[in-house]
Amino acid sequence: MAAAGITRAPPIGQNPRLACYAPRRGGGVVRCSLQGAVVGGRAEWQSSCAVLSSKVAALGTHSVNGHVAPAPTQNGAVLDLVPVSSSSINGAITKNLPQPLRIADLSPAPMHGSQLRVAYQGVPGAYSEKAAGKAYPGCDAIPCDQFEVAFQAVELWIADRAVLPVENSLGGSIHRNYDLLLRHRLHIVGEVQLPVHHCLLALPGVRKECLTRVISHPQALAQCEHTLTAMGLNVVREAFDDTAGAAEYVAANGLRDTAAIASSRAAELYGMEVLADGIQDDSGNVTRFVMLAREPVVPRTDRPFKTSIVFAHDREGTSVLFKVLSAFAFRDISLTKIESRPHRHRPIRLVDDANVGTAKHFEYMFYVDFQASLAEPRAQNALAEVQEYTSFLRVLGSYPMDMTPMTAGSSSTVVSSSDDPSSS
Repeated sequence: MAAAGITRAPPIGQNPRLACYAPRRGGGVVRCSLQGAVVGGRAEWQSSCAVLSSKVAALGTHSVNGHVAPAPTQNGAVLDLVPVSSSSINGAITKNLPQPLRIADLSPAPMHGSQLRVAYQGVPGAYSEKAAGKAYPGCDAIPCDQFEVAFQAVELWIADRAVLPVENSLGGSIHRNYDLLLRHRLHIVGEVQLPVHHCLLALPGVRKECLTRVISHPQALAQCEHTLTAMGLNVVREAFDDTAGAAEYVAANGLRDTAAIASSRAAELYGMEVLADGIQDDSGNVTRFVMLAREPVVPRTDRPFKTSIVFAHDREGTSVLFKVLSAFAFRDISLTKIESRPHRHRPIRLVDDANVGTAKHFEYMFYVDFQASLAEPRAQNALAEVQEYTSFLRVLGSYPMDMTPMTAGSSSTVVSSSDDPSSS
């Protein structure tokens, strides 16, 4: 029985094996069958039209049983079949029908010779831009004004990867990014370690004696504190969002009494002069970046790997943490980092004490990095044991370690020079 609003067309040319879906005049659709099969939807109707159109002559005629018959009609009116374009490949007619939407259509993978899109926090000339260039040579670096925007750029398919700092050898961990790693569902797929190389930048023609203010990221200011004092500069230190942004601000506003601490690349981009090169207090200042992606990498055992996890436990006492660490120690797995952060959703735990009353203690999340690949049975067994003692466990990523040698003063290191947590 035909559905409401649908009427069945009479067989075309008295041949019950040829029929189609076609619009009726005045609205509605004519439902037909093709070679005995009932067509049940618009997509099938378009496919049926394509098959039928190949049987219809260019002048509006078609052949039935070897005889030329007039174009198909419905109640005396010529049916309006939907035209379907076609092309010829090796003599065969192919129909350019709509193709299903794929994930690759949302964010096409880079074609041969095209660039990978990598998000970083800061403006062009930031140390994080250079870290992105070392992690993915020749990439299309996408600046973001905040760390969270870089996370969202990857999640929303605007960028393919993100490169963000997580710790500095002098300034310690960049806690904001550790919190964002837990909030978002991106995976760590690699790491980059780069030395910091700060420069004192000013507008062309400005002398150091004329400076009254120096601006930069708080970490950069702290990392150059002793050098600035030794240079005899009596200047006010002011914090800025990032190092390259500070250089851009000085150049855009023509501030001849203000200098910025940033990279030499920032000086080139914003038309500034380098008053002093390498002003960081510690030449061994290094920042570690992680590379983030929507999908994890497949762990392997043919090269050194590192694995990052985060866990929490709801049991009282230090014995739980001891048991967790023992799971790695007994399997000879080296820990490279362990740090606790207050639990954002459950910051306080209540503990009943008959003598004192109700005590309140902080709840913590523990971030751990260890040198082993999840492809190794010892790492899998360690995590299985850790899961027994914890109320929450998540693997942030298992990824290749950065084994690139860092030689002080090497030109290659400066070209892809690092970030202090500042500039990111």
